[in-house]
Amino acid sequence: MSSERNGGSPSRSGTGDAPSQPDASPGSGPRTLAEDLRARDDSALAALLNARPDLLSPVPNDLTQLATRAGTRASVVRALERLDRFTLQTAEALAVLPAAPGGAAPAPEGGAGAWEALTRLLPGPEAAERLPQALDRLRERALVWGPQDQPRLVRTARELLTSPSPTGLGPTLAEAVAAAGQAKPSPSRLQEALAAAGLPPTPDPVSALSALAALFTDPERMAALLAQAPEGAEAVLRKLEWGPPYGAVDLAAPSPPVAWLLDRMLLVPTGTGGDLGGAGAPGSVVLPREVALHLRGGRAHRTPEPVPPPVTTARSYPPETVDAAAAGQAMTALATVEELLDQWESEPPPVLRAGGLGVRDLKRTAVALDVPEPVAAFWIELAYAAGLVASDGEVDEAFAPTPAYDEWLRAAPAERWARLAAAWWTATRVAGLVGERDARGRNLAPLGPGLDRAPAPEVRRRALELLAGTEPGAVPEREALRERLHWERPLQGARAGRAARGDRVGSEAGDGTPLTVRLLHWALDEAEALGVTGRGALASYVRPLVEAARNDGGRPSGGGADHGVPGGNGTGGNGTRRDGTGRDDTDRDSTRRDAAVRAVAEALAPQLPQPLSQVLLQADLTAVAPGPLERELAAFLSVLAEIESKGGATVYRFTPASVRRALDTGRTAADLHAFLAAHSSTPVPQPLTYLIDDVARKHGRVRVGAASSYVRCDDDTLLAELLADRRAAPLRLRMLAPTVLASPAPPDQLLARLREMGHAPAAESAEGDVLLARPHAHRTPPRTAPEPVPEGPPAPDATLLTAAVRAIRAGDHAATLPHKPKAPAAPPPAGGPPRTVMAETLATMQSATLTGTPLWIGYVNADGAASQRVIAPVKVEGGFVTAYDHTADEVRTYPLHRITGVAELAEE
Repeated sequence: MSSERNGGSPSRSGTGDAPSQPDASPGSGPRTLAEDLRARDDSALAALLNARPDLLSPVPNDLTQLATRAGTRASVVRALERLDRFTLQTAEALAVLPAAPGGAAPAPEGGAGAWEALTRLLPGPEAAERLPQALDRLRERALVWGPQDQPRLVRTARELLTSPSPTGLGPTLAEAVAAAGQAKPSPSRLQEALAAAGLPPTPDPVSALSALAALFTDPERMAALLAQAPEGAEAVLRKLEWGPPYGAVDLAAPSPPVAWLLDRMLLVPTGTGGDLGGAGAPGSVVLPREVALHLRGGRAHRTPEPVPPPVTTARSYPPETVDAAAAGQAMTALATVEELLDQWESEPPPVLRAGGLGVRDLKRTAVALDVPEPVAAFWIELAYAAGLVASDGEVDEAFAPTPAYDEWLRAAPAERWARLAAAWWTATRVAGLVGERDARGRNLAPLGPGLDRAPAPEVRRRALELLAGTEPGAVPEREALRERLHWERPLQGARAGRAARGDRVGSEAGDGTPLTVRLLHWALDEAEALGVTGRGALASYVRPLVEAARNDGGRPSGGGADHGVPGGNGTGGNGTRRDGTGRDDTDRDSTRRDAAVRAVAEALAPQLPQPLSQVLLQADLTAVAPGPLERELAAFLSVLAEIESKGGATVYRFTPASVRRALDTGRTAADLHAFLAAHSSTPVPQPLTYLIDDVARKHGRVRVGAASSYVRCDDDTLLAELLADRRAAPLRLRMLAPTVLASPAPPDQLLARLREMGHAPAAESAEGDVLLARPHAHRTPPRTAPEPVPEGPPAPDATLLTAAVRAIRAGDHAATLPHKPKAPAAPPPAGGPPRTVMAETLATMQSATLTGTPLWIGYVNADGAASQRVIAPVKVEGGFVTAYDHTADEVRTYPLHRITGVAELAEE
């Protein structure tokens, strides 16, 4: 079994995809994937590691281990999911080609046959033109290896793409016969099939199958054979032509057309077992691959798709109109987030025991924001992604704004919006899943667990890149965007659908819509609500964010993650030090993100209207703000008046309750008159002046304190009215003095009840001072924004790639150089590091320090990870050896007790 398949430690001559027998033409090219990788230059290895970052966790010791890891099932599946439609079709075509030794495509004419076979499977001038590029992409990702004229598909990829084949092709004739089990034809039956097909007899079953396969692959002879078929036989074959290749028949008494096909092995019985109509079902047959390819005219796919679908335009608007619409929506987004957090700072909603926001609190928030619940969930999740809201961590845990919210409020509007857009751009939490249920039947709540979906940032990025690729002001068809994304990642949606039925929930809707399609629609809706797009077209001020992601290798800005090189090559563990090659790239990503945010803010600022410092006061006790107001003005006006309607213009209504609320904050009637006069573009209407004076005249005449509670008033008549009022009966008031009433009710209830009765009482302290009713602004302790949950390891940066390639090359050099073991205590395992006793190790080290001889050592770090390296000892002292490590290209110190053995390198 090859090391690729078992995932074990390969032999040093080993391979990532070892052939079962020697190459048919020795010296014509690499015999294994490891040899192929060894022949590639450093830039090609870096491209492989960049395309498949999972191969770096941890950094392989050498190229043999890299080849082994590149052939594991999990890694190959992940690599296939990153292929576009045509590259995947090319891999599928390679998978159904008859395999030569080592997995090579057949090349009966010195290599031309492999290319001709692929062009027959993928016909058309455009496919032929793009086929070399597809093969290069497969080769870059180590899914294909070998000479250019004999591409070999990694065995694991071949197995994945043929069990079953996405092309709808079944097994070859030989494979179908071998898997037939009890239905396997006898040698005499094979000779009868040869005679029925008009072929001469052969001496053995192998040659008989070869003769039949040669007939099925010869277009002229196969056409002549099918011309002799009875009526209905070809129709039977056509039903299985494009798959699935299995069908159920009555083998005991087949119909004449089916019997004719079975006699010539154009259909092969599959044996017993399984469900009817599936592989191996009782009475089921399979259409051999050679026959299906003849019926298809040699095509592997019904329609090769070498060219991505175009992004068609539904309609267009002038760019100025798009920017104006998007900027207006951006202002609405800022106001909505601010209103949300202003509400939560005074009334923090509790955290559910299972985490997240409760259904009632979500409904209450949606009513307060005047939006549907799904939209409210989006704004809540956006504020959370931006680090503006979090749990306070108290005993009675609640959600509240973070200290970062105060900093965010002090920033300019354009900068505040850019920070929201950047948080949305990289967030993996998907608000659209709120209200659905996970695999355990639990409801998915806002701010709760289970909302992370790793593909979400990539779907947003690609959707906006496609929008940016259209003409300014163009609105693409959503169906065209969906088709384009599906072409670019055809397997991603399929995996999402499978995950919906497994451990990753919420990937499919009830109608079976794949996760990627749902993510696309959510992304476009959210972009419109946030102001990233206007009327469906991309706003011009968002393009710097899209360009930053494109220049960053396709990653959304701000993805920083730890790319430290794990142990196994001396980059960590006891006795080692880091030289910066394993440091994370968080700072670099943060710098790129901040630059993009600043560019977006600078581009957006001219599009936003200037905040207004005045409103229009009207005689019907309303005020109209025709645009966004200055923050201080909007904050106090929302206290002094009730917000009656929102939109392009906000309408405020003054009521006795709202005026009393303003007076409770410590303002006087004179303060309110001065405020309105200063911020009104028209004279203050007389009805509003009377309203303020009337409420102020009553405000504070009655005072409530704690006795449990009491009512104090200098007007004896007013107190007598309170005692006689039936509405005050629940308060059980009694007179303590001519100016004082007492009640067993708490002060806050007494205060509320008197206000319901039409009075305007004011609360007072124990010292008799009026208490100012200022809303309490609750804040959480400092919190960081949630980190996005990436799908697999993040893409490595150039520094890590350079260090990893250097380490792999050095490890491979140490593993493949001839060496001279010196009196090992026990023979080392095949291809393993040397093993020597401590005395021999110390003596060899001391001798090498005098002669400068490089040594090959085995080393075990503090985590127990074994590795091997080439060092040049400089000093041996105090149980440590200081040496120049060729693996890491630096001087390092190793404890002797962690060195498992030492050997001199053989002279060239």
